[in-house]
Amino acid sequence: MAEVNLNEVTKRFGNFTAVDKVNLEAQDGEFVVLVGPSGCGKTTTLRMVAGLEDITEGQILIGERLVNDVPPKDRDIAMVFQNYALYPHMDVYNNMAFGLKLRKFPKKEIESRVRQAAELLGIQDKLRSKPRELSGGQRQRVALGRAIVRDPKVFLFDEPLSNLDAKLRVRMRAELSELHDRLKTTTVYVTHDQTEAMTLGHRVAVMKDGLVQQYEGPQTIYDHPANMFVAGFIGSPAMNFLDARVEEDGGRLYVQGKGFKLAIAEEKATDEVKAYAGREVVMGIRPEDVRTPEMMHQPREAMQFPGRVRVREPLGDEQIVYVDCAGDDVVAKLDPHLPIEHGQDITLEAVTERMHLFDKETEQAIT
Repeated sequence: MAEVNLNEVTKRFGNFTAVDKVNLEAQDGEFVVLVGPSGCGKTTTLRMVAGLEDITEGQILIGERLVNDVPPKDRDIAMVFQNYALYPHMDVYNNMAFGLKLRKFPKKEIESRVRQAAELLGIQDKLRSKPRELSGGQRQRVALGRAIVRDPKVFLFDEPLSNLDAKLRVRMRAELSELHDRLKTTTVYVTHDQTEAMTLGHRVAVMKDGLVQQYEGPQTIYDHPANMFVAGFIGSPAMNFLDARVEEDGGRLYVQGKGFKLAIAEEKATDEVKAYAGREVVMGIRPEDVRTPEMMHQPREAMQFPGRVRVREPLGDEQIVYVDCAGDDVVAKLDPHLPIEHGQDITLEAVTERMHLFDKETEQAIT
């Protein structure tokens, strides 16, 4: 078995706590992604799993084996770095074979493993090329091949696609996903790119300031963010946040803001939300859940609020519109064919079934 378990793992550099009591489990064969902004502790966490950083407190287990004091070479892991870390004077074959030669594998087995990995990655015709002769995508495949030939219990990836251009990143994401489906090796993957996290991860750990904010499936994190940080970090453009107050009127709950009064959908009007009646909250709504009445089959006045177009970004398949709503910026993803111009008065409609409410003090999700 190749589970990876982190139990109360902490890393301090002097008085600075880079990773704070992290608990994570990657199940056998699972693809787990650590995502967050720069400095959140994700790479330090990965390096502790690899054995490249000492642990201040806590335990790391690979399988059922405690590896806190086990050297990296004895952890049965393979790591793929952001900068590929290829030997420039060696050809592709010898870059991929180098680790096996150090471990004194038989020559025939080395050749078999390297050629199988090269075929799997589509670089079998590049085995005699030097790294300088390869494209960025091909170099990344060589780095992957060097990890694959090890046949490790766990793959560790440290932002492996960040040096590639946008088009190649999309292609390599698909190839990594397909590769994992074939190999089914337990994988822990670090990235700052939320798209990589959402598309690759079976489960995603969103980190901030050394703490795991939420650890669940990507769709659960998107639909039910645990707090305002997760809600704002996952999704592009980011979720709209508007100060509001929960009000009760005629037996129905509303969120009342500076320029809006929106009815809370019945399925969202839980006892917990009712307890906030008369209290300040933060209302969150994603740009794709802000539309115009023309886009709705049945426009609902109780969900509408006015604004004025400040900026319009046409993207072909959609347009991103920034709207001034009584001094608050609201971003909406709208139909690209709607005739919208700068300075135009506009009515927006919120899909309130997809509304999020957060406690203004703790920033934790209420619903």
